[in-house]
Amino acid sequence: MRTSRAEEFKEFAAGRASHLYRSACLLTSGDVHLAEDLVQETLSRMYVLWGRARRIDNPAAYAQTVLVRTFLTHRRRRSASERPLAELPEGPRPGSSRADPDDPALRMTLLRALAQLTPKDRAVVVLRYWEDRSIEETAAALQVSQAAVRTRCVRALGRLRVLLGGGSIAEFAAH
Repeated sequence: MRTSRAEEFKEFAAGRASHLYRSACLLTSGDVHLAEDLVQETLSRMYVLWGRARRIDNPAAYAQTVLVRTFLTHRRRRSASERPLAELPEGPRPGSSRADPDDPALRMTLLRALAQLTPKDRAVVVLRYWEDRSIEETAAALQVSQAAVRTRCVRALGRLRVLLGGGSIAEFAAH
């Protein structure tokens, strides 16, 4: 019994790790080391309750929820306020008419803009526009009301528009 449980979890972890990592990178504004730590923490928490995971309707979505909650918990710690001092490269050239979602400069600009949002606003943007979750699913994942998700979405998108020079984050996230 125990070996099949472990094998099931290995299969689940192998299938979800890269997706969790991409989401964690967005949540951490490109801090790949912290993203790796968050994914490991998420997978270890999922393993502990893997026996009960069979009763969870969607273990993949639950893992995303665990990831976001782990990120928010990390942000509450005092040590989370430390910031690296290195300068990031300049953003995309002004006046470019069409945004290329594969453009590394555009991705760096987006990560810098996401880093300037509060952790909860960043979590809402990642869940709603990267994970493509509904308002109801996002509210459940963050344990807040649907009105709070709507308010945070409006505020976060408005802040991103200012930071990105009026561009649309939803258009970029759709790619």
